[in-house]
Amino acid sequence: MDEPDTIDQGFASGGADALRHAYDAHGSLVYSLCRRAVGGDLAADITQEVFIAAWRRRTSFDPDRGSLAAWLTGITRHKIIDVLRREARHRNDRIDSSSVLLDVSDPVDWVGALGDRMLLADALAALPERSRTVMHLAFGDGLTQQQIAESTGLPLGTVKSDMRRSLARLRRHLDHPDGESP
Repeated sequence: MDEPDTIDQGFASGGADALRHAYDAHGSLVYSLCRRAVGGDLAADITQEVFIAAWRRRTSFDPDRGSLAAWLTGITRHKIIDVLRREARHRNDRIDSSSVLLDVSDPVDWVGALGDRMLLADALAALPERSRTVMHLAFGDGLTQQQIAESTGLPLGTVKSDMRRSLARLRRHLDHPDGESP
Protein backbone atom coordinates (compact mmCIF):
# COMPACT_ATOMS: atom_id res chain seq x y z
CA MET A 1 0.00 0.00 0.00
CA ASP A 2 2.59 2.54 -1.11
CA GLU A 3 0.69 4.46 -3.78
CA PRO A 4 -0.95 7.69 -2.55
CA ASP A 5 -4.29 6.81 -4.19
CA THR A 6 -4.29 3.43 -2.47
CA ILE A 7 -3.42 5.01 0.87
CA ASP A 8 -6.13 7.65 0.41
CA GLN A 9 -8.77 5.03 -0.52
CA GLY A 10 -7.71 2.77 2.35
CA PHE A 11 -7.96 5.62 4.83
CA ALA A 12 -11.37 6.66 3.52
CA SER A 13 -12.68 3.11 3.92
CA GLY A 14 -11.11 2.75 7.37
CA GLY A 15 -9.44 -0.50 6.39
CA ALA A 16 -7.06 -2.47 8.54
CA ASP A 17 -3.76 -0.62 9.04
CA ALA A 18 -5.16 2.44 7.22
CA LEU A 19 -4.11 4.84 9.97
CA ARG A 20 -0.58 3.40 10.08
CA HIS A 21 -0.24 3.67 6.30
CA ALA A 22 -1.53 7.26 6.38
CA TYR A 23 0.91 8.13 9.15
CA ASP A 24 3.80 6.48 7.32
CA ALA A 25 2.97 8.40 4.15
CA HIS A 26 2.14 11.81 5.65
CA GLY A 27 3.42 11.89 9.22
CA SER A 28 6.63 13.71 8.30
CA LEU A 29 4.68 16.39 6.41
CA VAL A 30 2.37 16.98 9.39
CA TYR A 31 5.24 16.93 11.89
CA SER A 32 7.35 19.33 9.79
CA LEU A 33 4.48 21.78 9.52
CA CYS A 34 3.94 21.61 13.29
CA ARG A 35 7.65 21.92 14.09
CA ARG A 36 8.05 24.99 11.90
CA ALA A 37 5.00 26.63 13.44
CA VAL A 38 5.39 25.84 17.14
CA GLY A 39 8.76 24.18 17.67
CA GLY A 40 9.83 20.66 18.46
CA ASP A 41 8.42 20.51 21.99
CA LEU A 42 4.81 20.72 20.84
CA ALA A 43 5.15 19.29 17.32
CA ALA A 44 4.93 15.62 18.30
CA ASP A 45 1.85 16.21 20.45
CA ILE A 46 0.07 18.18 17.74
CA THR A 47 0.99 15.56 15.13
CA GLN A 48 -0.60 12.90 17.30
CA GLU A 49 -3.70 15.07 17.78
CA VAL A 50 -3.96 15.57 14.01
CA PHE A 51 -3.95 11.86 13.26
CA ILE A 52 -6.40 11.09 16.08
CA ALA A 53 -8.75 13.80 14.81
CA ALA A 54 -8.34 12.60 11.23
CA TRP A 55 -9.14 9.03 12.19
CA ARG A 56 -12.23 10.10 14.09
CA ARG A 57 -13.39 12.21 11.11
CA ARG A 58 -12.26 9.76 8.40
CA THR A 59 -15.81 9.37 7.10
CA SER A 60 -15.75 13.05 6.04
CA PHE A 61 -12.64 12.48 3.91
CA ASP A 62 -13.45 12.03 0.22
CA PRO A 63 -10.44 11.06 -1.92
CA ASP A 64 -12.32 12.17 -5.03
CA ARG A 65 -12.40 15.75 -3.72
CA GLY A 66 -8.74 16.09 -2.75
CA SER A 67 -5.68 14.28 -1.49
CA LEU A 68 -5.24 12.91 2.01
CA ALA A 69 -2.15 15.12 2.37
CA ALA A 70 -4.21 18.25 1.70
CA TRP A 71 -6.95 17.11 4.08
CA LEU A 72 -4.43 16.36 6.84
CA THR A 73 -2.75 19.72 6.25
CA GLY A 74 -6.09 21.42 6.84
CA ILE A 75 -6.57 19.59 10.13
CA THR A 76 -2.97 20.43 11.05
CA ARG A 77 -3.58 24.13 10.40
CA HIS A 78 -6.57 24.14 12.72
CA LYS A 79 -4.65 22.36 15.48
CA ILE A 80 -1.69 24.76 15.14
CA ILE A 81 -3.98 27.78 15.20
CA ASP A 82 -5.58 26.44 18.38
CA VAL A 83 -2.14 26.13 19.99
CA LEU A 84 -1.01 29.58 18.81
CA ARG A 85 -4.17 31.18 20.18
CA ARG A 86 -3.80 29.32 23.46
CA GLU A 87 -0.15 30.41 23.67
CA ALA A 88 -1.08 34.02 22.94
CA ARG A 89 -3.60 33.98 25.80
CA HIS A 90 -1.03 32.59 28.19
CA ARG A 91 2.06 34.34 26.85
CA ASN A 92 2.44 36.57 29.89
CA ASP A 93 2.27 33.59 32.21
CA ARG A 94 4.73 31.43 30.30
CA ILE A 95 7.72 33.01 28.67
CA ASP A 96 10.00 30.27 27.44
CA SER A 97 13.21 31.58 25.90
CA SER A 98 13.72 28.32 24.01
CA SER A 99 10.35 28.58 22.29
CA VAL A 100 10.31 29.21 18.57
CA LEU A 101 6.77 30.52 18.60
CA LEU A 102 6.74 33.52 16.35
CA ASP A 103 5.01 36.74 17.19
CA VAL A 104 2.47 36.94 14.41
CA SER A 105 -0.38 39.38 14.25
CA ASP A 106 -2.75 36.92 12.58
CA PRO A 107 -1.93 33.28 13.32
CA VAL A 108 -4.62 32.05 10.92
CA ASP A 109 -3.01 33.81 7.93
CA TRP A 110 0.50 32.88 9.03
CA VAL A 111 -0.26 29.19 9.52
CA GLY A 112 -2.25 29.11 6.30
CA ALA A 113 0.65 30.53 4.32
CA LEU A 114 3.11 28.15 5.99
CA GLY A 115 0.84 25.22 5.28
CA ASP A 116 0.45 26.25 1.65
CA ARG A 117 4.22 26.49 1.19
CA MET A 118 4.81 23.10 2.79
CA LEU A 119 2.01 21.40 0.87
CA LEU A 120 3.33 22.91 -2.36
CA ALA A 121 6.86 21.73 -1.54
CA ASP A 122 5.48 18.25 -0.87
CA ALA A 123 3.54 18.31 -4.15
CA LEU A 124 6.60 19.51 -6.08
CA ALA A 125 8.75 16.79 -4.52
CA ALA A 126 6.29 14.20 -5.85
CA LEU A 127 6.85 15.36 -9.44
CA PRO A 128 9.33 13.55 -11.68
CA GLU A 129 12.75 15.22 -11.72
CA ARG A 130 12.43 16.67 -15.23
CA SER A 131 9.01 18.16 -14.43
CA ARG A 132 10.33 19.59 -11.15
CA THR A 133 13.20 21.22 -13.05
CA VAL A 134 10.85 22.70 -15.64
CA MET A 135 8.53 24.07 -12.93
CA HIS A 136 11.46 25.55 -11.00
CA LEU A 137 12.80 27.26 -14.10
CA ALA A 138 9.35 28.63 -14.95
CA PHE A 139 8.16 29.75 -11.54
CA GLY A 140 11.37 30.01 -9.56
CA ASP A 141 13.58 31.62 -12.18
CA GLY A 142 10.82 33.25 -14.24
CA LEU A 143 11.89 31.75 -17.57
CA THR A 144 9.49 31.47 -20.50
CA GLN A 145 8.73 28.09 -22.00
CA GLN A 146 10.97 28.92 -24.95
CA GLN A 147 13.83 29.88 -22.62
CA ILE A 148 13.36 26.65 -20.65
CA ALA A 149 13.50 24.64 -23.87
CA GLU A 150 16.70 26.41 -24.89
CA SER A 151 18.40 26.08 -21.49
CA THR A 152 17.48 22.40 -20.98
CA GLY A 153 17.74 21.22 -24.58
CA LEU A 154 14.21 19.82 -24.37
CA PRO A 155 11.82 20.30 -27.29
CA LEU A 156 9.39 23.18 -26.72
CA GLY A 157 6.43 20.78 -26.95
CA THR A 158 7.91 18.64 -24.18
CA VAL A 159 8.34 21.68 -21.94
CA LYS A 160 4.72 22.72 -22.56
CA SER A 161 3.45 19.19 -21.93
CA ASP A 162 5.52 18.84 -18.74
CA MET A 163 4.19 22.15 -17.43
CA ARG A 164 0.56 21.31 -18.28
CA ARG A 165 0.76 17.88 -16.63
CA SER A 166 2.67 19.24 -13.63
CA LEU A 167 0.17 22.05 -13.06
CA ALA A 168 -2.72 19.59 -13.26
CA ARG A 169 -0.98 17.26 -10.81
CA LEU A 170 -0.21 20.13 -8.42
CA ARG A 171 -3.81 21.34 -8.66
CA ARG A 172 -5.10 17.88 -7.71
CA HIS A 173 -2.63 17.70 -4.83
CA LEU A 174 -3.62 21.13 -3.54
CA ASP A 175 -7.40 20.77 -3.90
CA HIS A 176 -9.29 21.61 -0.73
CA PRO A 177 -6.25 22.64 1.32
CA ASP A 178 -8.38 23.21 4.41
CA GLY A 179 -9.53 19.62 4.36
CA GLU A 180 -13.10 20.83 4.33
CA SER A 181 -15.70 20.07 1.71
CA PRO A 182 -17.25 23.18 0.14
